[in-house]
Amino acid sequence: MKYHLKDKAQKIATVYVGKMPKKTIYPAFGPIMRRFRHLKDLTQDELAARLEIAPSYVSRLESEIKKPSIEMLFRLADALEVPATAIIAEMEKERRFT
Repeated sequence: MKYHLKDKAQKIATVYVGKMPKKTIYPAFGPIMRRFRHLKDLTQDELAARLEIAPSYVSRLESEIKKPSIEMLFRLADALEVPATAIIAEMEKERRFT
């Protein structure tokens, strides 16, 4: 069976616990990033300029096509003027309650 790259990443981030349904252990980063960006009233272009990256990369992060590296997570936190732990805490909430 062939998988697309996104499917492989999702498969890696999925665990099976006994007879329980599969659960994603890597929560959706994109919507969390988008919420923080909206809280700062920034467009994707403005955030991309702060990060010195292409606006299309911001779009791919928010739409879950790309996952951020740890370095990018910290750069995003700096650009959004929030602690990286705030982003991680939101991811933890998503993981726990979904």
